[in-house]
Amino acid sequence: MSNNFDEFDKQHIWHPYSSMSSPADNFKISRADGVYLFLEDGTALIDGMSSWWSAIWGYNHPILNLAIKKQLDKMAHVMFGGLTHQPAIDLAKNLIEINDKKLNKVFFADSGSVSVEVAIKMAMQYQISQDKPSKNKLLTIKGGYHGDTFGVMAVCDPINGMHNLFTGILPKHYFAPRPTKNGDNFVEFEKIIIKNHHKIAAVILEPLLQGTGGMWLYDKSYLKSVRNICDEYNILLILDEIATGFGRTGSMFAYQQCDIVPDILCVGKALTGGYMTLSATITTEKIAYGLKNLNNGVLNHGPTFMANPLACSVANASIKLLLDNDYQTKVQNISELLSQNLKKCQKLNQVSDVRIKGAVGIIELQQKVDLKTIQPEFVKHKVWIRPFGKLVYVMPPYIIKQHELDKLCDAIYKIISKL
Repeated sequence: MSNNFDEFDKQHIWHPYSSMSSPADNFKISRADGVYLFLEDGTALIDGMSSWWSAIWGYNHPILNLAIKKQLDKMAHVMFGGLTHQPAIDLAKNLIEINDKKLNKVFFADSGSVSVEVAIKMAMQYQISQDKPSKNKLLTIKGGYHGDTFGVMAVCDPINGMHNLFTGILPKHYFAPRPTKNGDNFVEFEKIIIKNHHKIAAVILEPLLQGTGGMWLYDKSYLKSVRNICDEYNILLILDEIATGFGRTGSMFAYQQCDIVPDILCVGKALTGGYMTLSATITTEKIAYGLKNLNNGVLNHGPTFMANPLACSVANASIKLLLDNDYQTKVQNISELLSQNLKKCQKLNQVSDVRIKGAVGIIELQQKVDLKTIQPEFVKHKVWIRPFGKLVYVMPPYIIKQHELDKLCDAIYKIISKL
């Protein structure tokens, strides 16, 4: 089947994680509705990616559409410096309500990567304000991914991540071994803390599920141990829930399964139901007021489109959908179906591991996939799945029906079995 490729696109538009000198073909979408992406020729693809994990309600959702339309008649955007507006106030209230009560200070940004930049800046400024300027390093675990902006690249996996080309010019931070599935290798993390705690401002982790760094799952016991040792050595804990937030792992936020609370929480992606770019960095009174000894407590950061009214309005509508529609049951049902459908992949020689967490299904292969070859095969099976490295995975919209999820999983099995 033709992918309706546009030559202008190939010659002039730089797509994510692609080369202009050797560009890949891209499939041209004309519209989207429910869990379906429609190619220009009318072919309907079941979306297994939720548009990089953000479109949790699928596409063209009437409630989310209406939220944006109503707001558009009032104002599309206004600067947030010196001004405020009801959609932002409502969203801050909603974010505080669905989080632990300690997390009650909200800074809005315009992308997940920027929310992590803000979190790092908060942590560093806090330590300086506490007269501990030597605490200016971060500790994380290998296999992580937190975004593509410059400061954030420095805490992504330094060897197998996408940013190792910049190793020589990025700030140097500390990396502990990736947790085992049961989290029993915490001792290596602990050794780094004990030796370097006077230099470490904060720990940053993706809780329970590492995303683009390898889709790795690990046990909540590891996070409890991290929280305890951070408290012991006056180190802040930043949790990046850009991928795991808003129900994806089974609870509203993954940290809520672990009986811990971070000092700083980063959210994005599904915050607006995948409609618009928006993120938030949420912190505690300890951090927000702890900056007061430096620069009058001012955090010098202010994205132009922070707290965009359209984005805030649709985010409020998406959170209401989560609370009104028993997202936990929806995610649990998806999880059970993924387990039933994908376990047969484990028997394939090409597969090294199958992992399920909430509404996430992961198949790790023995060898890296050739994206240019495998992507058209998925389209031929009328599904949209975007593998990377050795990973073929699904993060479907919460509204997906059983027969649609069955089709996604069947396509995965059939295509992998032929590799």
